[in-house]
Amino acid sequence: MNYCEKIHYTILSTKRAEFAVMVDDLLSQLPQNEVIMRLAFFGTPGTNEEYVARRVLLREKIRRYYGDCEPALSYVSQPPLNAPLLMEVHSYVPDAQDRITFRHYQGVPYVLLENASGRFLFAGGFQGDVLHFGIEPQSVEAFRLLGDVLRREGFPLNSIIRQWNYIERITAFDGQDQHYQAFNNARSDFYSKTEWTNGYPAATGIGANLGGILIDVDGAAVFTTPDAFATPIDNKLQVAAHAYSEQVLEVARQKKTTPKFERAKSMTFQDRKLIYISGTAAIRGEESLTGVGLERQLRITMENIAELIADAKLVKLRVYLKNKSDYEEAERLMNTYGLNIPISYMWADVCRDELLIEIEGIAIR
Repeated sequence: MNYCEKIHYTILSTKRAEFAVMVDDLLSQLPQNEVIMRLAFFGTPGTNEEYVARRVLLREKIRRYYGDCEPALSYVSQPPLNAPLLMEVHSYVPDAQDRITFRHYQGVPYVLLENASGRFLFAGGFQGDVLHFGIEPQSVEAFRLLGDVLRREGFPLNSIIRQWNYIERITAFDGQDQHYQAFNNARSDFYSKTEWTNGYPAATGIGANLGGILIDVDGAAVFTTPDAFATPIDNKLQVAAHAYSEQVLEVARQKKTTPKFERAKSMTFQDRKLIYISGTAAIRGEESLTGVGLERQLRITMENIAELIADAKLVKLRVYLKNKSDYEEAERLMNTYGLNIPISYMWADVCRDELLIEIEGIAIR
């Protein structure tokens, strides 16, 4: 088996109870015959103080549960719409050629995978001080931590394949500075330290109701054989996000740097391909489709995804909804595609006020 056959993606849910009880229930559902590489919890804390306390509790439970084999971990403050607490699991079925190492940096756990195809990094939970600092300094600190781990383990900055960026109140402003634009400016500064000759990462920039700035990465990769490589994927129906004009950007500290990501990015292993689909919305060219309602935006979004993956098969989707009241309709519309795959639904602000829905996912060909 190659990488695409060994990596698995699962979404687990629980019934409503005390937070610690829900966490224990989710952990009890984890597969026992696979190595857990990354866990992402999605929940609804009431304040940033409660968010921090729950994040500490999660870390303590995971450390007790896994000991020296602690996976990458993140806690995202996004209300799931189909459960009180969700856990996404990235797991792996190793064979004799795989070497998996578990490490920490400044309290952040991460996982290294080495095999005949290359070296791969699974990491998450890069955050600044969510209680005392604003979006810009938090962004700078989160990127500093990510950069430190990459350098420590010998991964070039431009080896990142997939990145998630969770931004508290993404479309809000602190004075004249929009949160998402402040994050984009910090990302542009961080990325400017290298050349991106093979495209930027696939990425999602999405709102969170609390939690400041949170950055996760999955599959930073250094390939060691010619039949294993990464490829940026464009959508001919959309302008590349990193090529947006100033007309569709907001301002932070008088700067308007573009969002630095590709619409999708694939990793090829021999005759198999894994495709990371970035956060995708009803945008054609660089303009949002406005005034058309949820159903039309969802259909256009799925058309954009189909353009990105061609004949690959979707294996997991995450659906972000701006309005909580749209959940039932969105689920009904998604069911008409007959996908029969794990789909999570989150209540989250999308990066443009006029967008009602954003969808990301993973596909394999």
